[in-house]
Amino acid sequence: MDTTDIFLYAGYLLVIIGVILSIIMPLINSLGDPKSLLKTLVGVAVIGVVFGVAYSTANGDVAAKYMADPFNITPEGAKVVGGILLTVYALFLLAIVGIVITEINKLIK
Repeated sequence: MDTTDIFLYAGYLLVIIGVILSIIMPLINSLGDPKSLLKTLVGVAVIGVVFGVAYSTANGDVAAKYMADPFNITPEGAKVVGGILLTVYALFLLAIVGIVITEINKLIK
């Protein structure tokens, strides 16, 4: 095992620690203020609804060459990936619209 492997494993460990702390620390901080926890749950629920709509409209078609050995993509997997992509597109458009509305409000005030 050379230093590259050691640094890769250290990087993996730091990413895992970061993900765990980014989930646990806001939960600990929000226990003192339950309204903030409710807002977070509403946000997660809205993203879940957006994903549900995107998943139901996603296409599960897969070309024959991608169903073969190197890729092994199933129609269900393609539909999940399509749903995730559509969710990202919808949230991106929502962010752009929010930015434009905020800037228009700043100009009016």
